[in-house]
Amino acid sequence: MKTTQLINFIQNKKADNELTRIYGEENLEVQRNRYFDAVNEFYNIYGEREVSIFSVPGRSELSGNHTDHNHGKVMAGSINLDIIAVASKSDDGLIRIKSQGFDEDVVDIETYKTPNDADYFKSSALIAGMSRAFENAGNKTGGYVAYTTSNVFKGSGLSSSAAFEVMVGNILNYFYNDGKVDNVEIAKMAQYSENVFFGKPCGLMDQMACAVGGFVYIDFEDTKNPVIEKIPFDLSGAGYALCIVNTGGNHADLNEDYASVPYEMKSVAKYFGKEYLRQLDKQTVLNNVEKLREVTGDRAILRAIHFFNENERVTAQADALRTGDVKKFLSYVIKSGNSSFMYLQNVFTTKNVGEQGLSLALAITDSVLGGKDCAYRVHGGGFAGTIQAFVKKELVEEYRQAIDSAFGKGACHVLRIRPDGAIKVF
Repeated sequence: MKTTQLINFIQNKKADNELTRIYGEENLEVQRNRYFDAVNEFYNIYGEREVSIFSVPGRSELSGNHTDHNHGKVMAGSINLDIIAVASKSDDGLIRIKSQGFDEDVVDIETYKTPNDADYFKSSALIAGMSRAFENAGNKTGGYVAYTTSNVFKGSGLSSSAAFEVMVGNILNYFYNDGKVDNVEIAKMAQYSENVFFGKPCGLMDQMACAVGGFVYIDFEDTKNPVIEKIPFDLSGAGYALCIVNTGGNHADLNEDYASVPYEMKSVAKYFGKEYLRQLDKQTVLNNVEKLREVTGDRAILRAIHFFNENERVTAQADALRTGDVKKFLSYVIKSGNSSFMYLQNVFTTKNVGEQGLSLALAITDSVLGGKDCAYRVHGGGFAGTIQAFVKKELVEEYRQAIDSAFGKGACHVLRIRPDGAIKVF
């Protein structure tokens, strides 16, 4: 479809059915305007061309807090916040991406085939890495121009960077491979791009949840061949909304806190001659607590106990979703949150105990939702940032008001689990 034709298509509400399916009826008008503005902006930058629109969602970790780096199990879900791209093929060997609010990235994929540490942490490196990963896997690559806009807010634990990586591959998939590359493989390529070209040693959970969509169970025991299962479950149909609460905490100087979690877990594994905790069992650790305390310290043992218990919880939650037992699923969300608070200890940083936004948000959440068949926990890496709540629809407005009154208007983001991962929309 030509750029101007697509503008008219959206303006005349012919896109409404698909936009409603993806985002929900309550978000239709906002999304219609968003898509219309995106195509217009593409036209202003790149002119009249044959174009397509693509979408990749952000993701929310639902359980398995800090387990993937020790080859554990996780449960994640894609959300109805996403990055969308208006894109058109080109034959000049360049991938040009103009993201809203940023300068255009221009990558010559014919020459940029090896990582360059001078480009670490630049979006151009992610683009080059995705193209290279497609080539390595025997897929076709080529040039294109794209304009992107995202409402996956940064610093939220919703994986805006993973969504961008997957988007680069999503466009390559449809433009040059007829959409035949499986989204699971695109997620693995995105991890390669981030690890090798971008310079960040991330796991695979973020990319996998963004690419696959819906509720996703992942077992990382074999990290090269993780067990991945998409579980069909309609959270909205069960009467619940997913709320992410942004407490506005300060993320500065938290790298040491984040790094301490895998380091301490692995220090327990190392005591037994293992590389990571998945190679052990909880009873072995408990049988050696006295000696471990001298070598690793108490917190490392507590974090190891969290790991083993969290793996069991993820398995139970996957079983609950398979059978449609939402109350059982939510009971384990509460247990996951309690474990993160007591054993994993990633709800606040000990560097500044006076700032405990996550603890306060959880306390307010418990006062509003406690005993009402809802659930809540720390979200993502922790220490600052966001919490997560599964809220009955009839309680959402009361909860939103309570949260916004404490943390500012707009602190409570009401979301839904989206069934689609990386897709071509039009």
